[in-house]
Amino acid sequence: MSRTRQPPLVTGISPNEGIPWTKVTIRGENLGTGPADLIGLTICGHNCLLTAEWMSPSKIVCRVGQAKNDKGDIIVTTKSGGKGTSTVSFKLLRPEKIGILDQSAVWVDEMNYYDMRTDRNKGIPPLSLRPANPLGIEIEKGKFPQKDLEMLFPGMSADFTSENFSAAWYLIENHSNTSFEQLKMAVTHLKRQANKKSEGSLACVKGGLSTFFEAQDALSAIHQKLEADGTEKVEGSMTQKLENVLHRASNTADTLFQEVLGRKDKADSTRNALNVLQRFKFLFNLPLSIERNIQKGDYDVVINDYEKAKSLFGKTEVQVFKKYYAEVETRIEALRELLLDKLLETPSTLHDQKRYIRYLSDLHAPGDPAWQCIGAQHRWILQLMHSCQEGCVRDLKGPPGLHSATLDLDGDVRASLPGHLGQTASLKRGSSFQPGRDDAWRYQTPHRVAFVEKLTKLVLSQLPNFWKLWISYVNGSLFSETAEKSGHIERSKNVRQRQNDFKKMIQEVMHCLVKLLRGALLPLSVTEGGGRQCRGWEVKAELSGQGLAHAIQTLRLTYESLTALEIPNDLLQTIQDLVLDLRVRCVVVTLQHTAEEVKRLAEKEDWVVDSEGLTSLPCHFELCVVHSLQSLREVLECKPGEASVFQQPKTQEEVCQLSINIMQVFICCLEQLSTKPDADVDTAHLSVDVSSPDLFGSVHEDFSLTSEQRLLIVLSNCCYLERHTFRNIAEHFEKHNFQGIEKITQVSMASLKELDQRLFENYIELKADPIVGSLEPGIYAGYFDWKDCLPPTGVRNYLKEALVNIIAVHAEARLEICTLRDTVAAHLTPESRSSFKQALEALPQLSSGADRNCMLHGEGCGRLGGSGLHRSIFRGLLQLPGHLGRRREIHQEVTCEHLELQLS
Repeated sequence: MSRTRQPPLVTGISPNEGIPWTKVTIRGENLGTGPADLIGLTICGHNCLLTAEWMSPSKIVCRVGQAKNDKGDIIVTTKSGGKGTSTVSFKLLRPEKIGILDQSAVWVDEMNYYDMRTDRNKGIPPLSLRPANPLGIEIEKGKFPQKDLEMLFPGMSADFTSENFSAAWYLIENHSNTSFEQLKMAVTHLKRQANKKSEGSLACVKGGLSTFFEAQDALSAIHQKLEADGTEKVEGSMTQKLENVLHRASNTADTLFQEVLGRKDKADSTRNALNVLQRFKFLFNLPLSIERNIQKGDYDVVINDYEKAKSLFGKTEVQVFKKYYAEVETRIEALRELLLDKLLETPSTLHDQKRYIRYLSDLHAPGDPAWQCIGAQHRWILQLMHSCQEGCVRDLKGPPGLHSATLDLDGDVRASLPGHLGQTASLKRGSSFQPGRDDAWRYQTPHRVAFVEKLTKLVLSQLPNFWKLWISYVNGSLFSETAEKSGHIERSKNVRQRQNDFKKMIQEVMHCLVKLLRGALLPLSVTEGGGRQCRGWEVKAELSGQGLAHAIQTLRLTYESLTALEIPNDLLQTIQDLVLDLRVRCVVVTLQHTAEEVKRLAEKEDWVVDSEGLTSLPCHFELCVVHSLQSLREVLECKPGEASVFQQPKTQEEVCQLSINIMQVFICCLEQLSTKPDADVDTAHLSVDVSSPDLFGSVHEDFSLTSEQRLLIVLSNCCYLERHTFRNIAEHFEKHNFQGIEKITQVSMASLKELDQRLFENYIELKADPIVGSLEPGIYAGYFDWKDCLPPTGVRNYLKEALVNIIAVHAEARLEICTLRDTVAAHLTPESRSSFKQALEALPQLSSGADRNCMLHGEGCGRLGGSGLHRSIFRGLLQLPGHLGRRREIHQEVTCEHLELQLS
């Protein structure tokens, strides 16, 4: 599908470098029409869509995430413009380690620091691990670029607590301007610190050795005296008195400072409580913050806060923290249920589905929400398809009327048809013919064709998002980076298990689509189990060829759109099978309809004869067949992946038989016209052909065609059909890859020749009837027998009359041919001269000059056939039935001229 906007173009980013989670501003062109239009944003290969905030078509604000690449492009993807490009790049810096008391603009993971501060079993203070100045001299930061230092010391670090610590890097970075004397002092300082650490408590003992000896001596003397007296446990002894004194001193001190110490303890506890509230106010305020952000729809904020709280207090043993964290978990569970309901809600856009799946994966929702969404979308598509069929069936049973939308199904065929037909000489003759399909070029859409359009449009609007959702599920783009790492192995197992299930879903959708379409377009081909799909459609009412052709075009476009999604061809094979069945049915229906139209051509015969002795009927027939084949051009054409319509022998035989039927129907029309009674011939519309001004020159108001004239006209049309029309139609059949053309031609030619033979015999019979009628009464008059009769000395008048009629027929034929030859002598070609010669040779030849004179002057008609003229003419007429075939061929050569003279 063509997009309405240009692809996004990023022309600037500020700042152009920074550590992960740095907030940046992206500027450019065509960055989307709104927040919903923004569907992708990557910086250095990392997906930053969750933190993206669309401001305007030229501005987007987001935070840079953790990325593997140190430098990369900024790629923006929108619905309206697709995937964009970038003219700038962003450099990702390695984050510096930040101390506890150092200020930071971004969140720092405090897990390690928090453990050391709260663990009372560890006596090492946290700040002792990171001395501010280990050399003991003033730090002077150098201006060396960080990139150059990284290239100079690959894999090393300037952090003295790191395992990969590089002293040279540290000195260059912090003491590049320090003098050599100061560096020597730093070495002395380091040695002193090392000595102190090694001596430890031993140095302290050496400094107060005499004091330790005195204390030791005093304790030993007291111990010896107590052992000598034996009074260490006697009441009133020195130790007992000393203990009593100490207890009294302690009680007195407690009495004096009890109130002060109590207030101090209370203040300390209050101060500690306030410190805890202040320090951990994030956790205490988190339940209320989660509720507010859920109401506002700021799910990203909720997820970020939850991840932070989970990392800090997920494994705490403090009861207060556990209580508040339990409240947080309760609200997060409610959020999971809310997001799952929104995810399974239909209809829903692909962008929203991906967003909810990403939220649920970040919240570690149980189960597989993405697969649940795929299943819900599958059920929704099937429900929409069945609802579409039910709605169209209700409209069909409702008030009568068709859709208002009109379709120009044969626009391209109609446009190309005149130019194509103009190349055929035979069709130029019928330029005045207007086929009886004036209203068929544009017609209102039938309900079933409209249903095909509506159903395919519905599938194309839903299935691409369904397929893209599966592709995103497979490649893991539905999940965030954290969720992808944590659930990669488990999801990989799920994908392998779900592939067959998803394939069955697609197959079910395709089978449902094909069954619904087949039930509407080919209800008779639906099996018993698929009766539900054709329920409500009128089985008896079959679509026309144009309706089926439009449905085929719609299905082909649907197949191309689904193929563009890279759906495997085996899943779309059912659509190809349906298209093939529709193509076959369209060819059959169109040929049947053509036969019906050919049958009605007899009503359009106007008996107007042109200069070649033909009427417009053969051209009407050829135009009708050619128009039918032109309407099947797109249907017969094989698109990529489609099979030929004629691949099945059964289809070849059926199409061949229908084609033969069309030819035979027209031959029956010709026979019907030739035997039509004179009273049924409508001559009111007869007109003179401008190309033959002498034709019908003597036509008057009460003119009507005789049987002889109709037979001559039909015979002339038969001759033209045999020599031109049938051959042209056979060429069109071959051009459209029809099979069995030779059989079609042979059967049609045989039927046409049979008709031509019958019509010519009828014409000869009509011409011979007057002569036979005049001879028969005289021959059988008196019932005489030659044996009983005297030798004849003369002839009766009936024989004289018969001879005169024979002479008249002979003279008329010869005179007509010779007159026509002499009239057009200046325009004769060798072929036409040969035709005139054959026509004259077909007539009985006059051997003597007396016969020719008698023929010219009509002399000797009263003699008994003594003249060779009479004998030759009579003998020629008696031999006429034996030469019908040759006479017919000669007659067909001069049919036009003979007919013209006969009518005049």
